Amino acid sequence: MTALLTGARPYTLNAAGIPLSGLLALPEGGEVRSTILAIHGRGMRAAYWNSFVPLATGLGHAVLALDRPGYGDSAQLLPEGQSLAGQAETLHAALKEHAAGHAVGAGVFLLGHSDGGKVALHTAATDGAVPLLGLDASGVGYHYNPQALHFPSTLAGGATKLNWGPLGLYPRGTFQASRALLSPTPPRESAETVRWPRQYEELAPRVRVPVRLTFAEHEAWWHLDDSTLASMASLLTSAPQVTLEHLSAAGHNISLGHAATAYHLRVLTFLEDCLRP
Repeated sequence: MTALLTGARPYTLNAAGIPLSGLLALPEGGEVRSTILAIHGRGMRAAYWNSFVPLATGLGHAVLALDRPGYGDSAQLLPEGQSLAGQAETLHAALKEHAAGHAVGAGVFLLGHSDGGKVALHTAATDGAVPLLGLDASGVGYHYNPQALHFPSTLAGGATKLNWGPLGLYPRGTFQASRALLSPTPPRESAETVRWPRQYEELAPRVRVPVRLTFAEHEAWWHLDDSTLASMASLLTSAPQVTLEHLSAAGHNISLGHAATAYHLRVLTFLEDCLRP
């Protein structure tokens, strides 16, 4: 996987017998204030988060961006992938392994995009060995738009508008460069698409950390009416703080677009809030 010029290096963890590849970036010359577990979306790889890394490490945070179970180095071992809940369990094992050899600072902050946001919610709803600080997710809602359910794999023909929105939202060359990020979606992950609303209803009350959810202006996968989003937030009954935000001039793949820096700075501002005593 290409780390590009982000200061990240290739990194592999043994998560209870499952090899997880990814990227690790550490702040230069200082202690780690927190560790951000960055979880990519469906059909992508860990390098989706490349543009986020310099901002985070510049503020003293380590970034651990992993290829989710069924992607990268674990694809051969898990050709069918894992369920979203199973991925969360594997990520908890990965965090335990990482913390055994690296300082994690005040704890782990979960950052997820799309299906990675679903996995982040599952991870926050289950207990692990490493303390969690908060959860920030984009591109994950409650109820799908009807047209989204026709594309259980985001690599399927016709899903381009759902994934990207207007092409002018992205820098020139983005679509060619993003080919290096693409990876087949494991079948078990695709099969869970239609079950997400019920899954969310079951896991949301168990999330006990602050949550921030961001929805792009041109997000097409989800119903974004006020009533649906209010219902989504209301289910997070154990979260001490729930924030819903909308990001202008952005499509589903926020972190690859012109709005990426604005979004990432808001993520890091929220993390600062989570770090306050």
